[in-house]
Amino acid sequence: MTLPHLRLASNAHDRLGVRRHDEAWLEARWQDPNSRILIIDEARVRPQEGRVRWVSPHELTTAYAGALQPGLTADQLPARRLLLGERDGCTWFGFRSDGLLDAEGWLTLREVLLGAVADLSADAPLVFHGIGLAEWHRATRFCARCGGRLGARAAGHELACPDCGRVHFPRTDPAVIMAITFGEPGSPSEQFLLGRQAAWPPGRFSTLAGFVEPGESLEDAVRREVFEEVGVVVGEVEYFGNQAWPFPSSLMLGLRGRAVSHELLIDRDEIEEARWFTRAELLAASREGSVLIPQGVSISSSLVQHWFGGDLPGTW
Repeated sequence: MTLPHLRLASNAHDRLGVRRHDEAWLEARWQDPNSRILIIDEARVRPQEGRVRWVSPHELTTAYAGALQPGLTADQLPARRLLLGERDGCTWFGFRSDGLLDAEGWLTLREVLLGAVADLSADAPLVFHGIGLAEWHRATRFCARCGGRLGARAAGHELACPDCGRVHFPRTDPAVIMAITFGEPGSPSEQFLLGRQAAWPPGRFSTLAGFVEPGESLEDAVRREVFEEVGVVVGEVEYFGNQAWPFPSSLMLGLRGRAVSHELLIDRDEIEEARWFTRAELLAASREGSVLIPQGVSISSSLVQHWFGGDLPGTW
């Protein structure tokens, strides 16, 4: 069985780290009509006809020029470019619009993944790279050491402080997402733990997840988060897989854990409801629509489907 979340990582690009300081090369690629640019507005993109739209440099500097704010000239656009890399014989960039273009039609990545784009898998590594960098630029404007105004360099992959010299790099926040089971593995009585937050629409359930704290191993993060959220003690933990998840800057680390306790003591601040399901119970609830699990592109879906042994009908 092909795990669903792998579809978003199957077409990786060469990130061209060695070219990020090569201004002459960057400018040549920026002017190359074969290069492609993803316009990003505050971590949002604007799909067209069910697809993520990539434009040429000419389209960016001409067709979009009339929508740019007064005073911004075409030669100032490169300061907002983000080198993503090379794939299929051409160079790919992101461009930080950040309010320069009109406000209509922009969608968050979550909205894109939930159906605004028919199939993101071919471009997902490039889109995730661009949105992750654009969000980092939007949220990181001042030096954490001295408060100085930061300036972009290295084709958008570094932010440097002109006052104290500190260089800031893009951050990725590790988060664990876990398949917790109880009982004899593979037996009809084995149970799988799912929970839901109060803010979710009725019926939506998912695997538990949480951020890794400083000085904490992934295994201990799983044990701590599960105990904090639902009061279940977890013993053995093993690695499953990972998924880039720029919401806004996470790396989801999938793990599987074996529960050594069964009683649920739910922390109502984070979790509204948590339930154990056998495979038969989960299938029945999914068929009747009372339980909906995450859709196929997320690693949460992969964790559930891997344990269940196939697809489930009720997804969100």
